[in-house]
Amino acid sequence: MLKKKIVVVGAGPAGLMAAIRAAALAQEVILIDKNPSLGRKLLLSGKGRCNLTNASDLDSFLKRFSKNGEFLRDAFKKFFNQELMDFFTERGLATKVERQSRVFPATDSSSSIVEALEKELVKQNVKIMLKSKVKDVLIKDNQVKGLYLDSAEFLSCDKLILATGGISYSFTGSTGEGLDMAKRLGHKIVPLRPGLVPLVTAEKYPKALEGLTLKNIRLKFYAGNSEISSEVGELLFTGFGVSGPLVLSLSGKIADWLNNKKEVYVEIDLKPGLTREQLSLRFLREFKVNAKKGIKNVMKSVLPLKLIDLFMELAKINPHKKANQITQKEREALVTLLKGWRLNIASARPIEEGMITQGGVSLKDINPRTMESRLIKGLYFCGEMIDVDADTGGFNLQAAFSTGYLAGESAAL
Repeated sequence: MLKKKIVVVGAGPAGLMAAIRAAALAQEVILIDKNPSLGRKLLLSGKGRCNLTNASDLDSFLKRFSKNGEFLRDAFKKFFNQELMDFFTERGLATKVERQSRVFPATDSSSSIVEALEKELVKQNVKIMLKSKVKDVLIKDNQVKGLYLDSAEFLSCDKLILATGGISYSFTGSTGEGLDMAKRLGHKIVPLRPGLVPLVTAEKYPKALEGLTLKNIRLKFYAGNSEISSEVGELLFTGFGVSGPLVLSLSGKIADWLNNKKEVYVEIDLKPGLTREQLSLRFLREFKVNAKKGIKNVMKSVLPLKLIDLFMELAKINPHKKANQITQKEREALVTLLKGWRLNIASARPIEEGMITQGGVSLKDINPRTMESRLIKGLYFCGEMIDVDADTGGFNLQAAFSTGYLAGESAAL
């Protein structure tokens, strides 16, 4: 096989895997990144633990993507979760499956993932050029011929793989220059929006609850006649509103509603396992058994301490009342709050704070069987810069590794 010169731009999960796969197929590979080190965003994933994939089956996996999951079927058939886990295991890094089928390195450290990938780059003789920024791409007769660096250096190449990411977490280097290049080369860019992003509430009291995590709850978001429900899971209060897995997973849809000028609110069901009637009966029993106790003391068995004073205020209950003094109306107010505590959503946080970017290079411009541009020969896209996105849980990282693997293999072959 004739040796090709393949340049990969971007040293995130997609670019790292693309470079490794292309080099493993005996090609001359150069990996370029403007950062001084590899995998900067990868190091942050999974709160520094790196939730690298999810152990779900293929069909369940695809359903976790917001709308374009089917595009990834070919990439996943080529290199999916088991292949990714095997990849690291064969290189001395064991993985483990945790709740909700999330997969982590056994070390609980994302740096061990980056180190394993870096060792493989060295083993495969990939030339790594850090602190190198791409300025432009040279196209001749509708084919990639090379690229210009900011240093005025020109690199010729037979194939070019762009894996520069979106524009979220811009401090890691994801600032969208790859998308700008794709646009200049004639590709349609689906408008960029924040994905997996915290939400800002109109109410200010979440600031007093900052750091509080509510577990085993369910959320239901409303906008006009539209509504979406979450699974049962966790919510985290922040200084400006709400975050946590349940909020992040649905935030893309909420951001779209807000962009369409819809009024959005969320109802928090703190007791999804109980009906209103069951909860009301529970309160009747609790108040009878603890008749002489203060209502705030009794509520400790139902609510986190941080919420008790707030709920007394919202339910308009005198916090100094005894349990046997609580009226039926006050009891029902507590039930209503526990089953549907309403918060109004003012906005999503900026796209720079999103864990991922929604939008990107239009899938109509990319061949799903190869990741090659349909407009320019020898140009490939992979990872977060293409218009696919999913829930939290390892789905987005697997998409990056899989599209990178397919792009690297297609460019090499």
